[in-house]
Amino acid sequence: MSGADTGTTTPWRPAGPVFLTTAQETSTGLLLAEAARRRGLDHVGLDRQDVVDALAGRAVHWYGGPLAADRIAARLGLGLLEPADDWLTELPEEFTGRRITLTTLSQAWTANRPLFVKPPSDKQFPAAVYADGTRLPRDGERIGPDTPVLVSDVVTFAFEYRLFVLDGRIATGSRYARFGRLDVAALDGDSHEREVRAFTDALLRTHRGSLPSAVVVDVGLSQDPDTGGERWAVVEANMPWFAHSYAADPDQVLEVVLRAAGPRELVAPRDAGYLRAGTAQLGEPSVVLHHSTPRPGR
Repeated sequence: MSGADTGTTTPWRPAGPVFLTTAQETSTGLLLAEAARRRGLDHVGLDRQDVVDALAGRAVHWYGGPLAADRIAARLGLGLLEPADDWLTELPEEFTGRRITLTTLSQAWTANRPLFVKPPSDKQFPAAVYADGTRLPRDGERIGPDTPVLVSDVVTFAFEYRLFVLDGRIATGSRYARFGRLDVAALDGDSHEREVRAFTDALLRTHRGSLPSAVVVDVGLSQDPDTGGERWAVVEANMPWFAHSYAADPDQVLEVVLRAAGPRELVAPRDAGYLRAGTAQLGEPSVVLHHSTPRPGR
């Protein structure tokens, strides 16, 4: 902003709470920015070198990728919540419907059969079915032999749903895939809505304490290709501040994102153990304590 009378440059600074998004525009980011403005927050894009300095000392909430978040979290005092890397492996099979292990990329490289492989939280490489371990990446940013990965049996999901969860309840949700292909529709009124809610409510009743208070849980209806049998299962859990909203209500999605990625001093004690590494204050437990050391065959 330029000073009208003097011609000098006045440092740009927002006046109130800020909703900060990555410089790369996404459909979810745009929807959440509109919702944030309706809520009275200033929306700022991380598109200039001076943005972080200008926001220092403000109440900032974040929506964007983990790489950018790691660069700005300490300076802005962000508390970023995320589920533990090994959360899926700790669930009983009644909720997963398949074998899942947390291991290292070097161990996954030795696989000689088709497997579904994904990074637990960060997106270093695509989550996908790989014909064998030789098809997995071997180099790239934050990719190496010790990179943790989740490895599971290959499962066919007929329908998949994304649920934004706040305090153990579904705030909003959306269907996002049918037989692995993008197929988006709001959860409300969906033909499987009642089943999705019943399964997820049962999961949250028994395992709410193993998740942060604001989280994304994906569930799906799996099909056995041999018998045709169907069952509901958890697909994965993710951080809300880097999750596509699809057809979920953006105002409700924003509620979850604001809790999951906001000022560090607002993080409740029960969520302190789910803070992303590097965002916990000295002497506090970090999410690292919930991320078990990868063990092959777990």
